[in-house]
Amino acid sequence: MRLQDQLFNVRDLVRYALTQFDRHPLWYGHGTGSPWDEAIALVFGALGLDMEGDDRLLDANLTVAEREHLIELIRLRVEERIPTPYLLGKAVFHGLTFEISTDTLIPRSPIGELITEELEPWLQREPARILDLCCGSGCLGLLAGQVWPEADVVLADISPQALAIAERNIDRMEARNRTRTVQSDLLDQLKGQGPFDLVICNPPYVDQRDMDELPQEYLHEPEMALASGTDGLDHWRRIFRGLPDLMAIDALLVGEVGNSWPALERTWPRMPLVWPGTEGDGGVFIVDAQGLRTGL
Repeated sequence: MRLQDQLFNVRDLVRYALTQFDRHPLWYGHGTGSPWDEAIALVFGALGLDMEGDDRLLDANLTVAEREHLIELIRLRVEERIPTPYLLGKAVFHGLTFEISTDTLIPRSPIGELITEELEPWLQREPARILDLCCGSGCLGLLAGQVWPEADVVLADISPQALAIAERNIDRMEARNRTRTVQSDLLDQLKGQGPFDLVICNPPYVDQRDMDELPQEYLHEPEMALASGTDGLDHWRRIFRGLPDLMAIDALLVGEVGNSWPALERTWPRMPLVWPGTEGDGGVFIVDAQGLRTGL
């Protein structure tokens, strides 16, 4: 008997997904933290339902086509280790749904947590102009645009494929009137476009040692959005050199450096970095424009 003829409803597919996940050494770190959350997100998300699940729908029967589609997605998840958000083409980030693809990182930056808290107590005034540098899908800049709805937002990235997705996410958020994209190799095409009051930056920062040890799931993400040389700071060196010229006098930089934070502190020991601490202790720092200038 075919597998799709033995699984009938949402509950059956969630249970089947959990069984398959248990039999394979999967890594959870792209929006879920457990096999149960992953199974719920995959099954409900693929059906176009709330990815957090709904107990009222667990006994809803599925069509043969839906069952076949879900079985194939579960196979891809366990055999090819493709992260669930890539299988679905979407990810939920702080309550907002973003289109994604393998041309973009999967939204998960701990910077999002700080944005939802309005960067208190570090941000002294509402930003009028925001730059999301290395924006990928645009998730951080668009989230900031939701928090500060009067701000103009620039989403910048080197990848035209990522920017095409960011453009569609702008439309999804109905933010076209105050958000635009710029294709730029870091800051090269942004000269003269300041000053910005808030710069959000999640650039490539994974050092070579960590690149060599990444779980298989991360290998589906674009390498150009992860790797940054031997110590993980190749991109930050270029950003720090040019960014002061784009920042207002009282502007704030919120950056992510992940596990490369010790190298960052060793390289710029005079820079007054603040490490606010986030739920995942994700190597996020804050520095104002004056501190950035004096610390270089």
